[in-house]
Amino acid sequence: MEMNEYLDVFIEESKEHIQALNDHLLELEKDPANIAIVNEIFRSAHTLKGMSATMGYQDLADLTHKMENVLDAIRNEKVKLTSPMVDVIFEAVDALEAMVLDIIDGGEGKKDVKTLVSQLESMEKGEAPVNTSAPVAEEKSAASTSTETELDQFELTVLQQSHEKGFHNYEVTVQLQKTCLLKAARVYMVFEIFEKIGEVIKSTPTVTELEDENFEFDFTIILVTKDEADEVKQKVMKVSEVEDVIVNDLKIDTYESDDTVDADAEIKQTETKKPEEQEAKKSQISTKTIRVNIDRLDALMNLFEELVIDRGRLEQISQSLKNNELQETVEHMSRISGDLQNIILNMRMVPIDQVFNRFPRMVRQLTKDLKKDVDLQIFGADTELDRTVIDEIGDPLVHLIRNALDHGVETPAVRKEKGKPEQGILKLNAYHSGNHVFIEIKDDGAGIDREKVLKKAISNGVLTLEESKAYSDQEVYQLIMESGFSTADTISDISGRGVGLDVVRNTIESLGGSITIDSTYNEGSTFLIQLPLTLSIISVMLTEVKNEKFAVPLSSIIETAIVNKKDIMRAHNRQVIDFRGKVVPLVSLTEVFDVPGEVDEDDFLSVVIIRQGEKMAGLIVDSFIGQQEVVLKSLGNYLTDIFAISGATILGDGQVALIVDTNALVK
Repeated sequence: MEMNEYLDVFIEESKEHIQALNDHLLELEKDPANIAIVNEIFRSAHTLKGMSATMGYQDLADLTHKMENVLDAIRNEKVKLTSPMVDVIFEAVDALEAMVLDIIDGGEGKKDVKTLVSQLESMEKGEAPVNTSAPVAEEKSAASTSTETELDQFELTVLQQSHEKGFHNYEVTVQLQKTCLLKAARVYMVFEIFEKIGEVIKSTPTVTELEDENFEFDFTIILVTKDEADEVKQKVMKVSEVEDVIVNDLKIDTYESDDTVDADAEIKQTETKKPEEQEAKKSQISTKTIRVNIDRLDALMNLFEELVIDRGRLEQISQSLKNNELQETVEHMSRISGDLQNIILNMRMVPIDQVFNRFPRMVRQLTKDLKKDVDLQIFGADTELDRTVIDEIGDPLVHLIRNALDHGVETPAVRKEKGKPEQGILKLNAYHSGNHVFIEIKDDGAGIDREKVLKKAISNGVLTLEESKAYSDQEVYQLIMESGFSTADTISDISGRGVGLDVVRNTIESLGGSITIDSTYNEGSTFLIQLPLTLSIISVMLTEVKNEKFAVPLSSIIETAIVNKKDIMRAHNRQVIDFRGKVVPLVSLTEVFDVPGEVDEDDFLSVVIIRQGEKMAGLIVDSFIGQQEVVLKSLGNYLTDIFAISGATILGDGQVALIVDTNALVK
């Protein structure tokens, strides 16, 4: 069977099951006696095992099988779950994830997991996990022969259908003589007979293990055939060095019993639910979904972006011709394309949960390493963001969470001394507001020491003692995001190397967002990230400078103003204006971009007031054209690192307008 066409589906579903394993294990650690959670973990592991075996990734299937055995022992109350056991299962999940990543990179999903397998086998027997590197080959064969043959849902369906069509389903155990030297050769000959009389559905041990002679002297297969049991036995017994052949009818009911029990339990549980809950469940079941390759969505978005450009051109033509029928048609097309734009943008939206779901596991490990007790609380995980933003925001959030755990939340002993609960709280919250998404990282830890930050800033030469006196709390907190700035007393693997927060700020600003910090000493800190919903179609203020057009993102604009040249003052050799009681520096786009043309002798200046965080600036332009939705296009590989330009757009009349990077100008 050609497996390449199923590889994408396998990878996506494997990721989902590994994430489910992580999430449910975290729940199980908090409530070890909850068998329902163990059943959920078991189902994910069982499905992952079946998929891996079907795709031919045997290492992945074998490790999942060992995990499954441990989980089965736990749910049947043969083994009691302990914290070290959870650690080992987490390590196994990490190994599974590494194998899947190897498959994504074009590998075969192989990994040396001898130690993990040994630990899982010890746990299955009820022993404490041990660290051993005993040979796995013999262990596998012992486990294979002692464990009953297991069938997944696909295999059960095949057997059920073959039974209905009049075929016999047999479980055939073949025993070779103890004196047999070439076991693999005998297995090959036996399988040749099986393939002539029917079809082999399952083999225990696996075919690979049989070929490598990783078994004792017997193996079991599930066979579908028209032959009677005696005929099967006689044909196989003709192979030399075969000691015995045991052929039994396969009873499918015994394999389906567990699933039936689970189904019955779910039906009973559903019957006890309220009618409205049942209706909600029905609506979820009836929802039809389809997987779409993201490349197709990107192609659809690119085509629509061209449509937006043509829409702008048509609007200009209809205004100039002033034909009523044309104007009505263009207005209708604008409304339809606006609705289409919303649908396409919503299709690209994905829940931020895709980023948030990796953090509970990370926080668990970090709190163990730091010997701290922290309760991670996540809110708004269903908040949606454009896929391009989601791809970029993960790393900055990891930095901020690691920083909060290392620098923010204190150890239980220190918290007790301060009169706080020994368990700290770290809140992760996401919510929509207008055309932006806000992500809040809040802790109830030590907060930011204003004096310590200022002292470090002065010693680093970032500012002088005189300048520091005029700094507000917000401005002081922003200093910790300067490059190379760190107030950590000791360097650790987690944070405190003077890198991280400046990278966080740069990444967020490159996405058209901003980050602000609020803190109260000894009470905690809050980092608030503001991000645009999408990066592809943005609202801008179109301005003109000489014969060139520049687009300034509306998200950065406070307001536009007409300023008399007499009102311009000078401070630190720069032009500034008094804007509502604040001193705002002026930046001439003509000078910044070296735009050719005659000098304007007018007494008034057109100024766009922009803000980034706590800083503001006034951009001097020749005139305002108006507000417009434009398509953001990159400048390509040849025009990288152009100062203060984040991209370009094609206007309705075919002209190119450069999009101003307001963050760079404010800096």
